[in-house]
Amino acid sequence: MLKNHLQKVLNGRTGVRFFFPLCGKAVDMKWLADQGHAVVGVEISEKAVRQFFTENNMAFIEEPIPSIPGAKLFKNLEKNISLYQCDLFRFSSSVGGEFGAIWDRGSLVAINPKDRKRYAALIMSVMAPDCRYLLDTLLYNPELYKGPPFLVPDDQVHNLFGDSCDLELLESVDALTDRHRAWGLDSLTENIHLITLKAEDNSHS
Repeated sequence: MLKNHLQKVLNGRTGVRFFFPLCGKAVDMKWLADQGHAVVGVEISEKAVRQFFTENNMAFIEEPIPSIPGAKLFKNLEKNISLYQCDLFRFSSSVGGEFGAIWDRGSLVAINPKDRKRYAALIMSVMAPDCRYLLDTLLYNPELYKGPPFLVPDDQVHNLFGDSCDLELLESVDALTDRHRAWGLDSLTENIHLITLKAEDNSHS
């Protein structure tokens, strides 16, 4: 999905700062860094962060994050990958800056649904004015499976982001596999949304 829509996300830009919320050890991070983009991830599991670097044969340094007691920052300087090992809700633009792109592959769908408003506020707070946020959501019958990954209907995406952002559905695909059938699902749709901050409207004539 990221490959399919990368040009739409980059929008002609090079050296973009990408944010990966709840990144785990996603291989997409190295793929983007190899193309010259900067990557920042947040992940609660120190094990996953360490595995990302070791499995990709990348050296890393680790240092404390002064503003978040107990949290650590792991980074590879050569490739410009920085992974913050901390609770996502303790991360902020004052800790990690703003981003030109966000790839949300399994983050919004993974958090507790009651935290979604907090989550959306956090995401919007780290979006630079030109940020392009690629969001992956799943649609299925919640009576058949309770999650996670949780159901995030399109109207919920609009409720969370629509006031401040423009939303575009880029792709909607049938994503049902045997793994999902084992969960008891009979259908699964994967939707890819492009979310951008509304331009400050100074054009009133």
